[in-house]
Amino acid sequence: MKSTTFTVRVDTGVKKRLERLAKSTGRSSSFLAAEAINEYLEFNEWQVASIKRAIASLDRGEGIPHDQVKDWVASWGSANEKPAPKSELVPIV
Repeated sequence: MKSTTFTVRVDTGVKKRLERLAKSTGRSSSFLAAEAINEYLEFNEWQVASIKRAIASLDRGEGIPHDQVKDWVASWGSANEKPAPKSELVPIV
């Protein structure tokens, strides 16, 4: 894997914590920081992509009206718990 170097500023306490963790795990601070950045990117890229897919789904009219969801949630734990509402593929206005 080709790598490059860049500088990042962190709080002094964060740097000390990173150094302690590096020492206790036998890894370098650089390795741990790179690993943390990769995990952060994977999670946030996934989250942004999921939000974009959800918005596109709503734009296609695949949403469920708020009142249906509200009624469903209100029924949770009751003797008459309702099934999860399903999209009717109609635009929500």
